[in-house]
Amino acid sequence: MIQIKNGERVWDVVFERKSEGKAYINQEEISLSIVPDGKEAWHILYGSKSFRAELIDFDSANKRFILKVNGKQITMTAHTQIDQLLAQMGISHSSNKAINELKSPMPGLVIDIPVSEGQVIETGQPIIILEAMKMENILKAQSPVTIKKILVQKGKPVEKNEILVQFG
Repeated sequence: MIQIKNGERVWDVVFERKSEGKAYINQEEISLSIVPDGKEAWHILYGSKSFRAELIDFDSANKRFILKVNGKQITMTAHTQIDQLLAQMGISHSSNKAINELKSPMPGLVIDIPVSEGQVIETGQPIIILEAMKMENILKAQSPVTIKKILVQKGKPVEKNEILVQFG
Protein backbone atom coordinates (compact mmCIF):
# COMPACT_ATOMS: atom_id res chain seq x y z
CA MET A 1 0.00 0.00 0.00
CA ILE A 2 1.14 3.51 -0.81
CA GLN A 3 -0.27 6.55 0.93
CA ILE A 4 -0.58 9.53 -1.40
CA LYS A 5 -1.20 13.03 -0.06
CA ASN A 6 -2.22 16.24 -1.78
CA GLY A 7 -2.61 18.93 0.85
CA GLU A 8 -5.18 17.62 3.32
CA ARG A 9 -6.45 14.89 0.97
CA VAL A 10 -5.07 11.40 1.63
CA TRP A 11 -5.52 8.22 -0.42
CA ASP A 12 -4.41 4.70 0.46
CA VAL A 13 -3.61 3.08 -2.88
CA VAL A 14 -3.01 -0.62 -3.60
CA PHE A 15 -2.14 -1.90 -7.06
CA GLU A 16 -2.89 -5.58 -7.53
CA ARG A 17 -0.30 -6.85 -9.98
CA LYS A 18 -1.88 -10.28 -10.52
CA SER A 19 -4.91 -8.98 -12.38
CA GLU A 20 -4.47 -6.26 -14.97
CA GLY A 21 -6.26 -3.00 -14.24
CA LYS A 22 -7.32 -3.78 -10.67
CA ALA A 23 -6.47 -1.26 -7.99
CA TYR A 24 -7.91 -0.07 -4.70
CA ILE A 25 -8.23 3.45 -3.34
CA ASN A 26 -9.20 3.64 0.33
CA GLN A 27 -10.16 -0.07 0.15
CA GLU A 28 -12.61 0.53 -2.72
CA GLU A 29 -11.90 -1.38 -5.92
CA ILE A 30 -11.48 0.83 -8.99
CA SER A 31 -10.92 0.25 -12.68
CA LEU A 32 -7.56 1.70 -13.70
CA SER A 33 -5.43 1.54 -16.83
CA ILE A 34 -2.08 3.33 -17.17
CA VAL A 35 -0.31 3.46 -20.55
CA PRO A 36 3.01 5.28 -21.23
CA ASP A 37 2.53 8.36 -23.41
CA GLY A 38 6.05 9.60 -24.08
CA LYS A 39 8.96 10.11 -21.68
CA GLU A 40 7.68 10.63 -18.12
CA ALA A 41 4.07 10.92 -19.30
CA TRP A 42 1.09 8.57 -19.12
CA HIS A 43 -2.44 8.20 -20.38
CA ILE A 44 -4.69 7.09 -17.51
CA LEU A 45 -8.18 5.63 -17.70
CA TYR A 46 -9.86 5.82 -14.29
CA GLY A 47 -13.33 4.35 -14.53
CA SER A 48 -14.85 6.17 -17.50
CA LYS A 49 -12.59 9.23 -17.20
CA SER A 50 -9.45 9.88 -19.24
CA PHE A 51 -6.39 11.80 -18.00
CA ARG A 52 -2.95 12.68 -19.32
CA ALA A 53 -0.34 12.92 -16.58
CA GLU A 54 3.19 14.24 -16.99
CA LEU A 55 5.93 14.16 -14.35
CA ILE A 56 7.28 17.71 -13.90
CA ASP A 57 9.59 17.20 -10.88
CA PHE A 58 10.48 14.44 -8.42
CA ASP A 59 12.25 14.97 -5.10
CA SER A 60 13.27 11.48 -4.01
CA ALA A 61 14.58 12.58 -0.61
CA ASN A 62 11.14 13.87 0.40
CA LYS A 63 9.14 11.53 -1.86
CA ARG A 64 7.44 14.58 -3.34
CA PHE A 65 6.43 14.79 -6.97
CA ILE A 66 4.81 17.37 -9.17
CA LEU A 67 2.49 16.18 -11.91
CA LYS A 68 0.69 18.05 -14.64
CA VAL A 69 -2.69 16.32 -15.03
CA ASN A 70 -4.75 17.52 -18.01
CA GLY A 71 -2.83 20.81 -17.85
CA LYS A 72 -3.24 21.38 -14.09
CA GLN A 73 -0.16 21.17 -11.86
CA ILE A 74 -0.53 19.01 -8.72
CA THR A 75 2.03 18.47 -5.93
CA MET A 76 1.81 15.17 -4.04
CA THR A 77 3.81 12.98 -1.70
CA ALA A 78 3.89 9.18 -1.71
CA HIS A 79 4.83 7.06 1.31
CA THR A 80 5.18 3.29 1.46
CA GLN A 81 4.04 1.16 4.40
CA ILE A 82 7.60 1.24 5.78
CA ASP A 83 7.67 5.06 5.62
CA GLN A 84 4.32 5.17 7.44
CA LEU A 85 5.47 2.71 10.13
CA LEU A 86 8.68 4.65 10.75
CA ALA A 87 6.69 7.89 11.05
CA GLN A 88 4.32 6.27 13.58
CA MET A 89 7.36 5.17 15.60
CA GLY A 90 8.82 8.68 15.44
CA ILE A 91 11.79 7.56 13.38
CA SER A 92 12.83 9.51 10.31
CA HIS A 93 13.58 7.33 7.30
CA SER A 94 16.13 9.88 6.12
CA SER A 95 19.54 10.06 7.69
CA ASN A 96 20.03 12.45 10.58
CA LYS A 97 23.70 12.76 9.69
CA ALA A 98 24.71 16.38 9.23
CA ILE A 99 25.72 17.27 5.69
CA ASN A 100 28.73 19.60 5.68
CA GLU A 101 29.39 19.97 1.96
CA LEU A 102 28.02 19.55 -1.53
CA LYS A 103 30.21 17.62 -3.98
CA SER A 104 29.87 17.48 -7.73
CA PRO A 105 28.24 14.20 -8.77
CA MET A 106 29.89 14.45 -12.21
CA PRO A 107 32.36 16.54 -14.17
CA GLY A 108 30.70 19.58 -15.69
CA LEU A 109 30.50 23.33 -16.07
CA VAL A 110 28.99 25.60 -13.41
CA ILE A 111 26.31 27.58 -15.23
CA ASP A 112 24.61 29.20 -12.23
CA ILE A 113 24.95 29.62 -8.47
CA PRO A 114 21.53 30.86 -7.27
CA VAL A 115 22.65 31.13 -3.61
CA SER A 116 25.12 33.30 -1.70
CA GLU A 117 27.36 32.79 1.32
CA GLY A 118 25.49 33.15 4.60
CA GLN A 119 22.14 32.39 3.00
CA VAL A 120 19.83 29.93 4.77
CA ILE A 121 18.12 27.64 2.27
CA GLU A 122 15.30 25.13 2.53
CA THR A 123 15.05 21.50 1.43
CA GLY A 124 14.72 21.24 -2.34
CA GLN A 125 16.07 24.71 -3.07
CA PRO A 126 18.63 24.83 -5.93
CA ILE A 127 22.24 25.41 -4.85
CA ILE A 128 24.31 24.88 -8.01
CA ILE A 129 23.32 24.32 -11.63
CA LEU A 130 25.81 22.24 -13.62
CA GLU A 131 25.91 21.50 -17.31
CA ALA A 132 27.16 18.01 -18.10
CA MET A 133 26.81 16.21 -21.43
CA LYS A 134 24.69 19.11 -22.75
CA MET A 135 22.13 18.70 -19.93
CA GLU A 136 21.37 21.00 -17.01
CA ASN A 137 21.64 19.31 -13.62
CA ILE A 138 20.16 21.18 -10.67
CA LEU A 139 21.85 20.26 -7.39
CA LYS A 140 19.34 20.89 -4.60
CA ALA A 141 19.51 21.05 -0.82
CA GLN A 142 18.65 17.71 0.79
CA SER A 143 17.83 19.45 4.08
CA PRO A 144 17.70 23.01 5.43
CA VAL A 145 21.27 24.39 5.49
CA THR A 146 23.26 27.61 5.70
CA ILE A 147 25.74 28.33 2.90
CA LYS A 148 29.11 28.77 4.62
CA LYS A 149 31.43 29.01 1.61
CA ILE A 150 31.04 28.72 -2.15
CA LEU A 151 34.19 27.13 -3.58
CA VAL A 152 33.41 27.34 -7.32
CA GLN A 153 32.72 30.09 -9.83
CA LYS A 154 30.09 30.50 -12.52
CA GLY A 155 31.48 29.56 -15.93
CA LYS A 156 34.27 27.37 -14.53
CA PRO A 157 34.58 23.58 -14.96
CA VAL A 158 34.42 21.16 -12.00
CA GLU A 159 35.50 17.54 -11.58
CA LYS A 160 33.54 14.65 -10.14
CA ASN A 161 33.57 14.67 -6.28
CA GLU A 162 34.96 18.20 -6.20
CA ILE A 163 33.61 20.14 -3.20
CA LEU A 164 31.36 22.87 -4.56
CA VAL A 165 29.84 24.37 -1.39
CA GLN A 166 30.50 24.06 2.34
CA PHE A 167 27.62 24.30 4.81
CA GLY A 168 27.84 25.74 8.28
